[in-house]
Amino acid sequence: MKQLNLQKLQNRLRNKFIKSGVKMSGPETIYFSKDTRIGKNVVIEPYVVFGSKVKIGNNVTIKSFSHLENCRVENKVDIGPYARIRPGVILKEGSKVGNFVEIKKSVIGKKSKVSHLSYIGDSNIGSSVNVGAGTITCNYDGVKKSKTKIKDNVFIGSNSSLVAPLVIGKNSIVGAGSVITKNVKAKSLALTRSSQIEIKNYKRKSK
Repeated sequence: MKQLNLQKLQNRLRNKFIKSGVKMSGPETIYFSKDTRIGKNVVIEPYVVFGSKVKIGNNVTIKSFSHLENCRVENKVDIGPYARIRPGVILKEGSKVGNFVEIKKSVIGKKSKVSHLSYIGDSNIGSSVNVGAGTITCNYDGVKKSKTKIKDNVFIGSNSSLVAPLVIGKNSIVGAGSVITKNVKAKSLALTRSSQIEIKNYKRKSK
């Protein structure tokens, strides 16, 4: 009986959103909460799950297998596929959260992008920031959680680790593969990559 009631609730919510103009692919695979709020011209692909307290703005696309809970998504945002948006997240207008990205208790600024394979936690990211693939905000040291602040127009290279607490100034660049442990001043290049070593005519040891 309980399962039947849950199914009826889901069907009712799906029909309500379809009638309001939400475009859904495979609506039978999409799950809403009773308090889900969705704006105009929203597209939702299959296997998306909405936890409680999710508010979606206008002209938003949510791609397959994404999971959202207790978050606010402003207008013209692109999410997924396979994105996890955890509680306390605000995705500002024109931002993008791509595939296999997890965001927790953070603000992603206007027109900023976290496109691939990244974890952003306890962070405040400004506008027009590009976060490269594989970037991690190291927000937990085993005792307490600390915050990362990335200001406007920053470029974070792929596979970077940002060790909080940390502030990265405006218009700065973090080189790919860097581990950043100190604040970065505005208009600076921060790079901690080791020098490449090449041994010519190297021969492997035989077994």
